[in-house]
Amino acid sequence: MGFETIDGILNINCDLTMTTALAGVLLLIGFWIKKKVPALTKYCIPAPVIGGFLFMFITFAGHQSGAFKFNFDTTFQSPFMVAFFTTVGLGASVQLLKKGGMLLVIYWLIAAAVSIIQNFISVGLAAVTGLEYPYALLAGAISMIGGHGAAGSYGSTFVEMGYPAGITVGAAAATFGLIFGVLVGGPVARLLIEKNNLRPDESETLDTTVEDINARHGEKLSSLDVIKNVVAILVCMAVGAQVSGWIGKLIGMSFPTYVGAMFIAMIVRNLNEKFQWYNFDFGLVDGIGDVMLNLYLSIALMSLNLYQLLDLIGPVLLIVVVQVIVLVLLSYFVVFRILGSNYDAAVMCAGLLGHGLGATPSAIVNMTAVKDKYGMSRKAFMIVPIVGAFLVDIIYQPQTIAFIKFFVKGFTG
Repeated sequence: MGFETIDGILNINCDLTMTTALAGVLLLIGFWIKKKVPALTKYCIPAPVIGGFLFMFITFAGHQSGAFKFNFDTTFQSPFMVAFFTTVGLGASVQLLKKGGMLLVIYWLIAAAVSIIQNFISVGLAAVTGLEYPYALLAGAISMIGGHGAAGSYGSTFVEMGYPAGITVGAAAATFGLIFGVLVGGPVARLLIEKNNLRPDESETLDTTVEDINARHGEKLSSLDVIKNVVAILVCMAVGAQVSGWIGKLIGMSFPTYVGAMFIAMIVRNLNEKFQWYNFDFGLVDGIGDVMLNLYLSIALMSLNLYQLLDLIGPVLLIVVVQVIVLVLLSYFVVFRILGSNYDAAVMCAGLLGHGLGATPSAIVNMTAVKDKYGMSRKAFMIVPIVGAFLVDIIYQPQTIAFIKFFVKGFTG
């Protein structure tokens, strides 16, 4: 950690180790506060959100007073996210994926429909308020479904086209969506569960199958077994990054690194079941994934600049707020019923609010908060990551580009 004064402002510079350590401390503080404040557990607010929010207000106070600012090295943020999705892939046996069946297809179509609705909301409100279409679309599916990565990419393109606030608006909209995605997901699921007196189906054969497939079988892992499991994760991450790069070049558009890693991990998991290369341990891999996810979100939230939301004024703020309200209402009154009006449906609604307003890790955090309070939904944890991480892009990306080409003059992407 280094300190320097620039233009009268104390700059607190954190290297990647200090940044990660601070994220870990904030995560533990979040768990401690959640334990002490029953309402946070009651409404399924994730621990990294609590700790991250606390720190965001500290940095906001520093910015507003002009007294200090933090500069973080978030190098580990992306690897943590990729590592998490790799563990998701390693937990996905083909025997389990087959059980997703029609519910996976239905959820995929719902997520795709949500992205289209978000773009219609954007252009509709732009027409009413007079906001320029590029800024309106940056507050639509680009930032809501696509997250910070898509917002930055499209925002840069719009800047080059003569819309100077493109990056700022995209980043602010994505930030706003991420925050609300993890704030509303758990409470909406909790309301559905409590109102309808829902509980996990203990007789669900999928649960038994998962336990059978992923059971430890009582043997104790050797240190070499642990090393092999960790190395498998690292190899899948590395190979997956290469595969994602090749696919991106092939299709002429950005392809998320974590998607490639997840699918390589799925292949490794299922080949290992056949050839038994190493003693795969689901409990170990799942635990590593949980740590990676929480650290990722803790870093993401603590490094967000809350003051950027001040740029979201007037029409842009209106669009983002409407996006949140519409998706909450759709999830509660429509999506829950389409998905079956059961416990799995409630947990999947929490997931949809996570990746429909922010990012797929947010969906997992939402569902984990619900799981910790009410119980596991194997279907939700199997279907939501696959759809949110990759399948929704199949429809979201082309239709978003179509909206841009139709409403933004000079766009040739």
